[in-house]
Amino acid sequence: MRNPLIYLSLLILIFSTLSCNDIKETPPNIVWLVAEDQSSYFFPFYGDSSVELPNISQLLDNGTVYDNMNSPYPVCAPARSGIITGMYPNSIGTGNMRALKGNATKRNELEAPLGIPYYSSKLAEKITPFTQILIQNGYYCTNNAKEDYNFNLRDDAWNESSRSASWEKREDGQPFFSVFNFGVTHESEIWKRDKQELKVKPENLKVPPLFPNDSISRHALAVNYSNLVEMDRQMGLIINELKDQGLYENTYIFFYSDHGGPFPRHKRAIYETGSKVPLIIKFPSNIKPVEKRNIDMLNFIDFAPTVLSIAGFEIPKVYQGKPFLGSKMTKNKREYLFTASDRFDEHPDRIRAVKSKRFKYIRNYNIDKPHALDVGYRTQMALMKHLNKLNESNLLSPQQKLWFQSPKSQEEFYDLNSDPFELNNLIGENKYSKEIDNLRIQLNDWMKEINDLGHLSEKELVKVVTK
Repeated sequence: MRNPLIYLSLLILIFSTLSCNDIKETPPNIVWLVAEDQSSYFFPFYGDSSVELPNISQLLDNGTVYDNMNSPYPVCAPARSGIITGMYPNSIGTGNMRALKGNATKRNELEAPLGIPYYSSKLAEKITPFTQILIQNGYYCTNNAKEDYNFNLRDDAWNESSRSASWEKREDGQPFFSVFNFGVTHESEIWKRDKQELKVKPENLKVPPLFPNDSISRHALAVNYSNLVEMDRQMGLIINELKDQGLYENTYIFFYSDHGGPFPRHKRAIYETGSKVPLIIKFPSNIKPVEKRNIDMLNFIDFAPTVLSIAGFEIPKVYQGKPFLGSKMTKNKREYLFTASDRFDEHPDRIRAVKSKRFKYIRNYNIDKPHALDVGYRTQMALMKHLNKLNESNLLSPQQKLWFQSPKSQEEFYDLNSDPFELNNLIGENKYSKEIDNLRIQLNDWMKEINDLGHLSEKELVKVVTK
């Protein structure tokens, strides 16, 4: 071409057309690293220096610590149902732990202690899982390997779900969403790994006021911290795979736990030890986090809309969660967070709670039952056996004995700033009457708004949710 100006104009036209039509931004990959059964206060990025966790901590080089992530239920299957659906479990009939026995061969067999069949909520089944929306829009989604959602999740919710599942089988260049669950920190590992070599010295650990400051408490804590060190090693293998394959830079990595810690008055407890969990998010290298720490009040039901927002997809209007990242990030910050609990294994109960950033209000519906339900699974733990014996012998401190109190208070109210372990019930203090009345109203309004099904007996609930 003899005229250089015409040649240059054609080049500009070609490249501008390419940039508009053919050169599209690569969707980010998203990886979840999930520690089972861990409260936030066990971790170095929340102020505990008992162990170093270098692999998880490196995510903070381009990441954010979230100080107020909470599980809607303090136990795994209901919590996981909220994560996958973006819905409060008590609004979709998935709040009772082990409603669906995942490995049961006789689906209509009555669960002996309860006199009800195992069941899967049709309300939950109708909600489109966020992973299915990702798959429909070109993502490769894998789950390794928990499938305990407390209801029958549809088959097309995952491309692959198994103990070997990862992003490896996706097509070249295909974006992926991959979940990895790490069972080494699970409650059961406190007794299964009880005799293994400890990676911390028990005498160096600070015992929370919930437990007696003795060798049994210290040993249990040391086992958990040792499990965290092993968890960090295992998570490091996944992180290094991403790096070795050149995927780390374009990947969001979420590190969190499915609910509170593996100890008594942690897992299954309506208190902060049962519901407040760690969360770190590492951003792709082309995105710099706005802040190193975030204090927004967040709930697991926010994960589903947030992932869709990050990926740039539409969020189902039925979702009750709020996206806190991505193109559709909400501008309306929460003032209140809600937590619920119903049946735990063989023990029915009903508790609802609401908190602001400072205060927490708890309503107990079955005051004849102590918070320390006699869950058979938990009694395998040496610390639980120890606490039971001390309680029977009246050797616990007044604060430690509160968990065993029967009847328990119908209402509880705590100042989380001065009493983070919720040991000083202020419900009768007149100076807090306005705060208490406000939280009562907030809880009542929320229960109406979401159509909380907890007022139904479980036999009635089965009839409603399995129609």
